[in-house]
Amino acid sequence: MRQVSSSVLGSSDERGSDRRIIQKALEKAVDEGKRVTKTGRVATYIPELSKADPEHVGVCIKTVTGETYSAGDWHEPFTMQSISKTISLTLALQTAGYDKVFSKVGLEPTGDSFNSIVKLETRTAHPLNPMINAGAIATASCIPGEDPFELYLDLARKVCLNKSLSINLEVYLSEKRAGMRNRSMAYWMKSENIIEGDPEDALDLYFRMCSVNVTAEDLANWGMVLANDGVDPISGERLAESWIVRIVKTFMVTCGMYDGSGEFAIKAGIPSKSGVGGGILSVVEGRMGIGVFNPSLDFKGNSVGGMHLLEHLSKSLGLHYFAGKQQ
Repeated sequence: MRQVSSSVLGSSDERGSDRRIIQKALEKAVDEGKRVTKTGRVATYIPELSKADPEHVGVCIKTVTGETYSAGDWHEPFTMQSISKTISLTLALQTAGYDKVFSKVGLEPTGDSFNSIVKLETRTAHPLNPMINAGAIATASCIPGEDPFELYLDLARKVCLNKSLSINLEVYLSEKRAGMRNRSMAYWMKSENIIEGDPEDALDLYFRMCSVNVTAEDLANWGMVLANDGVDPISGERLAESWIVRIVKTFMVTCGMYDGSGEFAIKAGIPSKSGVGGGILSVVEGRMGIGVFNPSLDFKGNSVGGMHLLEHLSKSLGLHYFAGKQQ
């Protein structure tokens, strides 16, 4: 299959050809994703997430030129979980600033699982990056205001281009009840003055952010905005400043797929952020955003069907960031 033109869509003949190529690739990628769903399992440590159907596989693409492509269970709702970290980091940088945020959290990959507590005690009290749970809780604690969740939800609705986004109360309550490891990390960081306020406030905000319902289309919209340097290509409105977008996308490459980020970067080469709800947010620079959903997870917490789907798309559409120009 030939590579889609790097400009996404060219002349009318090229547009028609590219549309067919992309749609065919999506449908094939969903089939590929479905082949591996039984190699993983849904998250059970948050009881409400265990109700998800591991056979659901969906994908949506939004190009910066306004095209939409979809296949499979792309309208199936699920909660953001760790994908929310991309939006909470954006909000924290917008409201608290670079110096404040990165005085509380580092810039380096960990090599550990997303919910590991070990390096907080053995290496540094500062979480190593905002894409792990400890880092996301510390980042959330930086967001100012009487109701930071409303600020978060407002930004999430804007960047996902969906004014109807709302919290899934059942998942939120389930996550709050089951969040003892996250609670341990928050209180440890409080003891080390990383979290300045009440750790329960930071935890509650984090649990709420993770529990917002989205679809693959919503994630594709956010990916499209990131691919377009923080500007909504439909309205022309800037939703995030360039320097913030650069930081978020860099973390997606180095830390976005937990301790599987390096392998995924080699195989797919698409900046991405996963969540244990089964979603993956992906960005093809200057071209498109991709939203993927399959709640069957590997032992690292990444969607098995989603990763397989993205690896297939990367090869069939020539999306690998480091592949170079193909003829």
